Amino acid sequence: MDSPHRSQVLTTNVGLQIPAGMTFENWENTGRRLSGIINSSSWWLGDWLIYGKDHYSDRYERGIRAVGLRYQTLRNYAWVSRRFAIDRRRAALSFQHHAEVASLSLAEQEHWLDQSEAREWSTKQLRKAVRLAQENEITGEDQGTEPTERLAVPIGHMRRWHSAASHAGIDLEEWVLLTLDSAAEEILAG
Repeated sequence: MDSPHRSQVLTTNVGLQIPAGMTFENWENTGRRLSGIINSSSWWLGDWLIYGKDHYSDRYERGIRAVGLRYQTLRNYAWVSRRFAIDRRRAALSFQHHAEVASLSLAEQEHWLDQSEAREWSTKQLRKAVRLAQENEITGEDQGTEPTERLAVPIGHMRRWHSAASHAGIDLEEWVLLTLDSAAEEILAG
């Protein structure tokens, strides 16, 4: 005789136990819930790190090590979380949508998040639209933008940065911008 819970998906630390004969609809709903947990966990971890830094500045690094997550990933989550107060976060959009526009001004963030919601853009579509708008701004009349500067970067650094970006699940350019903006914000706030 099957137990009443055997028709449900069971989560464990090492996987999912999915019952035989699960309907497509139940399987799809399970995927939606899992996706929601992943998206929410980025916000949760960012908020957790912010709280730790604010309340346990002398010990929060020990807490981070105890959790076993990559420090840079957590810092990226915290940076995005700081840029978006909870009341500005869009439940219909992913954490990554917010990360795509986190370095922009408040008005620009709102504009691009509005566009993403209205047009149901993926993060890739949002990134492309923002970059296209920025390129159009640069090639148009001088609107107070600065030309891009080139940096000579040793190949070993580039490999390490590519690896870090890959571990963070974002492309190199985005990782560099997030990292530099986060470092600048921390130094200027200090």
